Amino acid sequence: MPGKGDDTISRKLSVVLNQGVIRISLDLVAAARRHLSFLRKIADSPWLHDAFTVLQAVRRYDEFWMPLISDISKGASKSSMLVPPIDVQWVWHCHCLNPASYRRYCESKFMKIREKPALFDDENEDYAEIRCREVWRQRYPSEPFDLEPIEEDPSTSPKLSDKNGILTAVLKHQALYTKFWEPYLSEVVYLIAAKHRYKGFLYMLQEHGDGSSRFVPTSDILLMWLTHQSFPATYASDVKDMEANLEKIVGIWEAAKAEDFRVTKKLWETTFDQPYEKAGATFDENLSKRSPIFWGVFEADVNRKYKTLEPRFLLEACVFLKGKWDEKVVREAKKTFLRLRTVRCHRDLKMNKGISDVPPDSWQKAWHLYCEFGTRGIALELRQQGGGCLRSSKLKKVILFPWNDLSRATSLTMQLEMESHMRAVASITPPVQAPYLLKCVPDRVTDDSGAMISDVILRMNQYRPQEGRWLSRTVLDHAGRECFVIRIRIGGGFWRRGAETPAAVKWEERIIEVREGAWAYVAGSIGKAPEKVVGTARPKEEVNRDEKATWCLSTGDVLTIRRDESGLSFDLENENNDGDSEVRLVRGRRLRYQGDEVGSKSSENEDEEGFLTLVRYTAEKPKGNATALLNWRLFVVEFSPEEDAVMILLICMAIVRSVSEFQRQDLGRLLVRRRERETETGRRDWGSVVLHPSVSASSLHFQPWYWNAKEVFALPEYHYARPQTYNYSPADGGDGLYKRVITQRI
Repeated sequence: MPGKGDDTISRKLSVVLNQGVIRISLDLVAAARRHLSFLRKIADSPWLHDAFTVLQAVRRYDEFWMPLISDISKGASKSSMLVPPIDVQWVWHCHCLNPASYRRYCESKFMKIREKPALFDDENEDYAEIRCREVWRQRYPSEPFDLEPIEEDPSTSPKLSDKNGILTAVLKHQALYTKFWEPYLSEVVYLIAAKHRYKGFLYMLQEHGDGSSRFVPTSDILLMWLTHQSFPATYASDVKDMEANLEKIVGIWEAAKAEDFRVTKKLWETTFDQPYEKAGATFDENLSKRSPIFWGVFEADVNRKYKTLEPRFLLEACVFLKGKWDEKVVREAKKTFLRLRTVRCHRDLKMNKGISDVPPDSWQKAWHLYCEFGTRGIALELRQQGGGCLRSSKLKKVILFPWNDLSRATSLTMQLEMESHMRAVASITPPVQAPYLLKCVPDRVTDDSGAMISDVILRMNQYRPQEGRWLSRTVLDHAGRECFVIRIRIGGGFWRRGAETPAAVKWEERIIEVREGAWAYVAGSIGKAPEKVVGTARPKEEVNRDEKATWCLSTGDVLTIRRDESGLSFDLENENNDGDSEVRLVRGRRLRYQGDEVGSKSSENEDEEGFLTLVRYTAEKPKGNATALLNWRLFVVEFSPEEDAVMILLICMAIVRSVSEFQRQDLGRLLVRRRERETETGRRDWGSVVLHPSVSASSLHFQPWYWNAKEVFALPEYHYARPQTYNYSPADGGDGLYKRVITQRI
């Protein structure tokens, strides 16, 4: 069993932190959170990046704001606590990120560096903005405080001199937020660890900055460095003794050389005896291997109202190894290997690494992966080969890195010894909410009350006949838990043993309903659907149902599905839409779902696979924001917490129902009326583990589900042993009832 992990920072780094070798006179954690919030605000204001707006903002900054703040600051230490207009604030921020240029500018005009106010909460910032409005109005009555977005051709506007480099700085940093958009960056525990590493980076720079190589900061150190720079007077005071060395740091938009990466990592390991990279703080020398995970920043979760739908949380994890070899260990290492597994879920995950591949002189990143928090942690097994192959092996030792322990570690890092000759370091990012991931599986036919058609229910009801027939589906979440039941009305009439057979109902009566909760089982797999109906979709009667189907959703949306020579098209409109946003259902995988693995496929192939992307267009996201991905053939949906789960499920079921009607085929296994045996929970859990592209995967199950949807959601192997046959009793209404629903008109 595992020993106690080391949650302490290395001794050398502890000395740097505790003895104040590097002093920073700023609350970097609070400042970094505010910095990230500001960058997000700028990214959501695309008008600020318009060429004419940038020119006007630079003019207002140079001619109005800097003279104003300079005059007010004279003789009053607190008088600079003002917040300028957002356009000026953005220019000021960009200018500060070039400390040398900003210092020269301030000293040439105002004789000293002008500091930015340290405001780290909304209340103080709002007060500072209100106060600034009053001062601005008195000082510049003819210049509005807020710069209104104006569409103007910059070629016809006055040319602005860039002798101070301000305009260049603003244009250079337009995409700054794209470097720091991951939601876990704003977590306090992550920022505390980043602050410690930034201090260590400055210490390393101070001690070893006299060489010829340049220093490459990891993403967390880079965030802290830019945050520190954004308070120019404080930054200048804190680093006044190391200005020459600071020029050797590779800037955010500079291309680092491979030698710079190598030297920086080696110096860090030599100085602190720790891996330089960690989860959420890496630099990838191969830019083509981008992260397969798109971390979203969600303003709200509209699905909290559904008590049975539990959020999904993801984290990034890295495991580093370092050996310490002698002659005896080297001989034994040839027959010994390490195996990485998760503590819970996905027992098929078995990633092996030979001990002899672990270097003794540096830390090696052995594994890089993304896990759901429900996997509980990772385990490293030390195994001895048996029979000359890795399949037969003997377990010698196991060490555990539980997510709970790593989350409580101030550095989000733990170090454990596998043997006297090997150490392992695991690090994670704070768990953050991820998109919901649901799939729908066939289940038994139910009656109008929601009870399954069965002799068991008949006996419980004292043999009163069961009225109505509904196709039923069970919705499972990412952990295989039942969270919703979907039902489609197919038939009416009564059934009791040896009596009437139900008849199909008209098209406009075939409503779809979603009920919240799990089945209430009364005997084995026989049960009753939950009572609470949380959403419905009602079909409209169409003149030609071979080409068009319209569904009115209880969410206020109207879904229209059309078929023509070019294929299927989908329109989604909301009756309550105020016109500020637009939503589209686009065939195939688009925007963030269109990775390298699917980008080469034609839209025709994507449509055959049944993928649809829900894209929302707003003023903040004029190019569109993909908030949901549906595969209606497999009935799998992934959606942002800001999208309503019931709406997504209704859309998916309505599409399956309509397209089956168009093509006279049982698409999406619509007519299956038995719960099919799922893969054993914990054996091959979909979405629970995703490997970084830099790690070779032996199975497609360790990639995002939508890269290989058919493989990930395929039925267990025994389903392919022989053709599936289903014998349905008259209680279900017989095959004829359901086939008529698709193949015949009423």
